[in-house]
Formats: sequence, C-alpha cells, structure tokens
Amino acid sequence: MVSEKPALEGNNVKQLAATTDTEVAHAKAKIAIEKLSNLRNLAAFWIFGLCNNFAYVVMLSAAHDILKEKDSPASNSSSVEAFLSDVNRTSQNSSMRTWLNETDPTGLDYLQCNTVSTGAILLADILPTLVVKVTFPFFLERIPYPLKITAVSGFALSSFLMVALAHEMWLSILGVVCASIGAGLGEITFLSLTTFYTRNVVSMWSSGTGGAGVFGALVYAGFTSAGLSPRDSLLIMVTVPVLMMVSYFFILTKPLKNETDNFDVATIRQIENIEIDEQQHKSHLTLRDKIHLIPTLFKYMIPLTLVYFGEYFINQGLHELLYFNGQWLSKSEQYRWYQVDYQIGVFISRSSVNLVHIKALWILPILQFVNLALLLCQVFYRFIPSIWIVFVIVLWEGLLGGAAYVNTFFRITNEIPPEKREYCIGMAAVADSFGIAAAGAAAIPSHNAICGRHLKM
Repeated sequence: MVSEKPALEGNNVKQLAATTDTEVAHAKAKIAIEKLSNLRNLAAFWIFGLCNNFAYVVMLSAAHDILKEKDSPASNSSSVEAFLSDVNRTSQNSSMRTWLNETDPTGLDYLQCNTVSTGAILLADILPTLVVKVTFPFFLERIPYPLKITAVSGFALSSFLMVALAHEMWLSILGVVCASIGAGLGEITFLSLTTFYTRNVVSMWSSGTGGAGVFGALVYAGFTSAGLSPRDSLLIMVTVPVLMMVSYFFILTKPLKNETDNFDVATIRQIENIEIDEQQHKSHLTLRDKIHLIPTLFKYMIPLTLVYFGEYFINQGLHELLYFNGQWLSKSEQYRWYQVDYQIGVFISRSSVNLVHIKALWILPILQFVNLALLLCQVFYRFIPSIWIVFVIVLWEGLLGGAAYVNTFFRITNEIPPEKREYCIGMAAVADSFGIAAAGAAAIPSHNAICGRHLKM
C-alpha cells in the first residue's frame, strides 16, 4: 500500500501537466482565431469604404461622357443627345462671350471662366446624400444590417446600370442621384456598424473611403484610356457593389463579446437579423433622447462642417480658376490633376489615425481656412510663381480634410458611451455633407462675382 501513494501522485502530476498543455493549446488556438477574425474585419471595412464611395466618385465624370458618346446607333439617333450637344456648344460660345475680355481673344491675358460653376454640379450631387443623412439616423437602427447593406449595394448597382444604359438626360441624372443616396446611406450604416467591432475598423473604413477617390478616378480613366467605351467601363464596375455584399456576408465575422465594448447579446443579434425585444436592447433610445443628444455632438460636428466647407469651396469654387498659362498641362488637365492631388492627400490622412491622433479638432478648420484665404488671394493677385506650389497647397488641403474626418469619428468611438454610440456616430456623419452643400451654394455666386471682374492673369 505504501508503494501505491507515489504512483498515484505521479499520475496526478501527469494529468495536471496534460490538462495544462491542453489549456495552453486551446488558448493559443483561440488567439490565432481572434487574430484571423480581426484581420478579416479590418479587410472587410476597408472594402466597405472603397465600395461605398466608388460609385459616387465615378458618376460625375461618367455621366457627362455617356451623354456625349456617339459611337452607338442608339446614341446617334437620340434627338435628346443631339439637342444637348447643341446646347453644350451654345453654352460654351456664350461662356467665352460672357467671361472673356474683347481685347483678349486668345484668353492669355485675362481669367477664363465657365458660365456655370462646378459648384452647381457639386450641389446637385450632395443634396440627396444630405437628405438621407439628416433623416435616416432617427429610425435606421431599427432596420437589420443585412437589409441596409443590401439596399446600399442596390443603389450603387442601379447607378452604374442607369448611367451606362442611359440615352436620355433624366435617366443619367437619376443614376447619379442613386449613387448619392447609396453613398449617404452607406456612410451612416457602416459607421454605425463599426461600433460593434474594435476601434481600429474606423481607421480602415476611413482609409477605404480615401482610396475610393484615388482608385475610382484611376480605374475609370484607365479603362477609357485603354479603349473601352464609357458604357462598357461602367458595366464592368457593377462588380464593385457585388464585392460589398461578398465582404459583408463572407469576409466580415460576427462580433465577439470582447470586441463590442460590453454590448449585450441583443445588440449582436441585431446584426444577425434576429428579432429582439426592444426592452432588452439597452441601446434603444427614444426620439426625445436622440434630439437631446444632438447638441452634445456639436463639438465634433462643427469643426468637421467648417473643414469640409473650406475644402469643397476650394475644390469646386477655386480649382478651375487656379490654372497657369504656358504649362505642359492644359487648363482642363490642371483641374483634373488638382483633384487627383487632393484625393491623394485625403487617402494618406484617412489612413493615418493609428499613427497620428488629433484631439484638438478646432485647429483643423483654422488651417483649412488659411488655405482658402491663400488660394483666394492667388485667384485675384497671381502672386504664386509656380504650379508646383499650388499642388503642395492642394495636397495639404486634402491632408487636413482627411484628418478631420477620421479623427472626428475616432474620437466619437472612444468618447461616446457604447449604448449611445451607434446613433451618435450616424448622426455626426451629416456634418461633412452640411459643409459640402454650403460650399456648393457659396461657390456659385462667388464664381460669378470673380469671373465678372475680368481679372488679369
């Protein structure tokens, strides 16, 4: 009997060691799974940002190209397009008569302007997004995420198909409106969805939206430069909203409890499209609660609105007036490359929140209005000697705009209580659209006033 005791102790030690090894292996496997899930979620949100803004970026240039296309029989027979072509030629001639000095037939001595500011296009494009962002946050959280994201993809898909197949003005415009609605609905939907995951997905979403500006323009230009017609190029791009759906249903993982900042099971079920009892949903807010929360968001929304006002007033009110004569780029090419330069700045800064955090959001509108004042003075006085200096200023403008966007939502994610975060982040998303709409409205009379002065180059 004495010899059995050491044997039993030895067995216990072996069992304990085996149990410990099993637990360690299980813990390692769990960590590996969590890392893989985190990578999948980061990739999914980057794709969401890219796909959500892709149609919005492409539509403005593509709609105009489609209406001008003459190589198909349908286009050649379209009386509407022939009429639009005549109107376009007439407006161009009227533009030259209106804004060029009669003593400067070459247009080299005085500032040349289009009759209508590009701010008018911006205003028409942003208004549907603004309506969506103002109204939808009050009831959107009641709609399951699969349904919301399917709707976002549907609007984007419809926009590509409508503009690609349009032979009349109204259908092309309706396609642009669908792109605008889809982008607005997608922004508040995906920003709200980030509240169920780790904070890093906010930066990936922001980076994806910045990438859409660069890649959207480059892909469309690349397809058309390679010989594809604008219609065919847009039909190829219907794969983009499909990619959004694939990312949501097959790449994105369901949120784990430790990823949701102590959200209860009810909030997770809302993502999985399972009916939930509103009394058990601790993040349920009444309409009065939501209205009372809005003033608490002003410290985030006002700086973002002001930054975007300055940013888009520069883009749509001044870029077309900042051209240099005698450059290797034509006037239209300079405008195009200003836009690309700006988008590169936005992409870089929207991807940087994990490296650089900006808590003093108020400094960003101050810096952006310095840019606005500097470039406005350039329009009047032409004191900047080189186009490269303007390129640097425009890049800086994009960096400030992207930094304001990503740091605003990163701060909301970190500072707003979890039960209020989903609504607050969706409501705050309206701030940039307010700034863009105000910039578009201000750019139109400003453009007319500047061009009416017949400024000397």
